[in-house]
Amino acid sequence: MATEFLIKDDLSDYTEQEFINILEGIIGNEGSEEEESKLVLHFNLICGHPTGSDLIFYPEDGADDSAQGIIESLKKWRSDHGLSGFKQ
Repeated sequence: MATEFLIKDDLSDYTEQEFINILEGIIGNEGSEEEESKLVLHFNLICGHPTGSDLIFYPEDGADDSAQGIIESLKKWRSDHGLSGFKQ
């Protein structure tokens, strides 16, 4: 993979920028299929959102499917459900 990603235990262990970097790695297909699969699985495990990686690969019509747009959707959903956000 062009960029190495430090895998952390919880979404709140990431800064927003660190998680954007992971999303950009997934969206940009920067690594091997195996590396991308690991990042997608990790995303699904820690994002908490019921649609998981569908936020990336099958966004709702009209949704901003950029890394920043996905982050905004995730932040809103987590806030609406009383879940922690990104590390400050």
